[in-house]
Amino acid sequence: MHDITPDAALALRLRFGVLFQYGGLFGAMTVLENIGLPLREHRHLTDAEVDAIATRKLTEVGLDAAVGAKLPSELSGGMLKRAGLARAVVLEPELLFLDEPTAGLDPQSATGIDSLVRSLRDDSGLTVIMVTHDLDLLWQVANRVAVLADTRVQAVGSMAELAQLPNPAVRAFFEGPRAHAAQKQAGQLQSGSSPSKLK
Repeated sequence: MHDITPDAALALRLRFGVLFQYGGLFGAMTVLENIGLPLREHRHLTDAEVDAIATRKLTEVGLDAAVGAKLPSELSGGMLKRAGLARAVVLEPELLFLDEPTAGLDPQSATGIDSLVRSLRDDSGLTVIMVTHDLDLLWQVANRVAVLADTRVQAVGSMAELAQLPNPAVRAFFEGPRAHAAQKQAGQLQSGSSPSKLK
């Protein structure tokens, strides 16, 4: 990355989208303005075209078009995540980075985000890379997981493979009532389903 030109660096950055842990929306802008901002910065489009694309992305993530007129402070946690996700994919990226996409959400909202990530991945062919401590999300969505502990990658594999490893850091992640409940639920959801394509 040291030898890359500014133009090449920008072209590379435009190939991926990012959802920040707390949404990362600008508080003084409406939701629609937030979603449309990358388009205004990087595409030669009219205001009407930007608004139309931003509205479409808003509805694609499960929010009503009327939400676009609201400020971020008027949204629930789940709505903020969805709006942030709409902005992350508005430039049609190849790669999507998610930072704790279900952190701070109630179970129902978290389940909605799980489903949304799966649909974006499957329908858009996105490669999704996420940082998460949400075992439910991992069991239901991920096909390859890296366990980080003590500043190092301790193990890499599918959730089923990692669950069998004796590594203490991995065992700590997979043991406990919450981990067992997530594994049991994932087994029920995945029976008969095709393997996930999440990377």
